[in-house]
Amino acid sequence: MTKSVLESEIREQPETIARLVADPMFATVAAAIREAAPHSVMIAARGTSDNAARYAQYLFGVQFGLPVALATPSVTTLYGKTIQYHDTLVIGISQSGTGTDVTQMVADATAQGALTLAITNDPHSPLAKAAKYCLALGVGQERSVAATKTYTAQLTALAALTAHWAGDAELIAALAQLPNWLAGVADHAEQIANRAERFRFMSHCVVLGRGYNYATAFELALKLTELTYVVAEPYSSADFRHGPKALIEVDFPVIAIVPSGAAYADTLDLIQEISSRGADLTVISDKDEALDLAALPIKLPANVPEWLSPIVSIVPGQWLAMSVAAAKGLPLDAPRSLNKITITR
Repeated sequence: MTKSVLESEIREQPETIARLVADPMFATVAAAIREAAPHSVMIAARGTSDNAARYAQYLFGVQFGLPVALATPSVTTLYGKTIQYHDTLVIGISQSGTGTDVTQMVADATAQGALTLAITNDPHSPLAKAAKYCLALGVGQERSVAATKTYTAQLTALAALTAHWAGDAELIAALAQLPNWLAGVADHAEQIANRAERFRFMSHCVVLGRGYNYATAFELALKLTELTYVVAEPYSSADFRHGPKALIEVDFPVIAIVPSGAAYADTLDLIQEISSRGADLTVISDKDEALDLAALPIKLPANVPEWLSPIVSIVPGQWLAMSVAAAKGLPLDAPRSLNKITITR
């Protein structure tokens, strides 16, 4: 496979994450949040950034017991209504920081006196200017249309904010291990590329993940869709039992993210059933028990805490989507009909 900009940016992630976790801004923003003591969190985002917001729902919910809602920007931009943000931390997440709808929601919240935060790769963007605080990702220009290093940086920014907000030295220390874990995932890149040919004629699949990795299921499905033009549907292992399980038949492609943690037992139980029905199963996990069920097992590094596992587990998904696209002979850096920056209103 000819090396692409996409591959280069996937390989940059250990270095970009190492720089990001050392940013002193996390402590500053965390102190402001503790002082404001919000009763809830609202996150405005689109596309890949929306998947980062799903991760935040679990981070802030599990760590702080806060309700975390994904915003509905169209309420403001299409229907002309202003949301009330009393006692709410409002976060806008955007790679470019140029989305009109996300920026408008953050600007409205700032005008109401709410604590607002932008998470973006461009600290001079409209979104950054609309918020009281900005966490700049600092990953450098991302040239490939499919987001990779900006996504893991968004997740890392949310994880680092959580650790500093909690004031937990153990959580903060765990962040420093992320670059090593990400580098370890790259060891499996060749294995994934060598097995990608088997998916060359795949037209549809299901991606499963639960808990923290519900976000990973959505992001991996998005990467497969935009890079390989496959209809990839993301589900939690809980929701999949409520109807979609009827899809499973012999050779039906299923990709499952099954790392250690609270969601492991439930997801393992589901993929055991899926395996028994003859599905074509790809498993991303650190547990041999789960990997042994897979036609394509992708091993994660050991000892990654569940709350950080989405940052690590999406990377083999990025390799898989890229490798399948290459096997199909598709453009890796500029998928059809897509632009790097998408403006929604």
